[in-house]
Amino acid sequence: MTLFRLCIAITCILATCAVLLGALWAQYGLGEFPCPLCIIQRMGMMLAALGPAWLLCRAARGPVDAHDFAQCYACSILAAVVGGTVSGRQVLIHIAPGDPGYGSPVLGLHLYTWAFIVFVVVVAASAVQMLFLPRRAESHRVGVGARLSVVLLGSIIAVNAVAVFVESGFHWYLPDNPTSNRLLDELRGETPTNDETSNP
Repeated sequence: MTLFRLCIAITCILATCAVLLGALWAQYGLGEFPCPLCIIQRMGMMLAALGPAWLLCRAARGPVDAHDFAQCYACSILAAVVGGTVSGRQVLIHIAPGDPGYGSPVLGLHLYTWAFIVFVVVVAASAVQMLFLPRRAESHRVGVGARLSVVLLGSIIAVNAVAVFVESGFHWYLPDNPTSNRLLDELRGETPTNDETSNP
């Protein structure tokens, strides 16, 4: 695995981590509680980043060939297609004139619109990588930076899992428009402010 391909994989992981950290900041810094569609989009980004992460883990064990690269970026494309479909649906839900959209806009666009753009970029970047698959197996030392990027991704996935549990509590579904952390409401003995009958 050449240094260039290694750097591309690390960049893909770190870029996705930056987007996910931004989503967490919007949730806890701005009080923007993610809806069910938002959670699915986060899951799509995590799965898309697991492709390059798996490639780095594979490279740490030995040479990687075209089959390994194809599997890695094919997984990213599939995850991005699913996530892009969900974010595209949310864009269309709020596309009517006068609809304020869900949540506050960031740099003029709502988070689900940014998510759609991210998924399109993931598909394009992964497709370009698949156009230049190595002709033979490549090996390269996977350094501390690459390992830390995988650890960072794993940590963000774990934090998101906890965040979803705190927001949903002991319920199978999130309400369409969550306004509080249901688990904390229940632990305090308060009646959740979200509609209990509202399902995605």
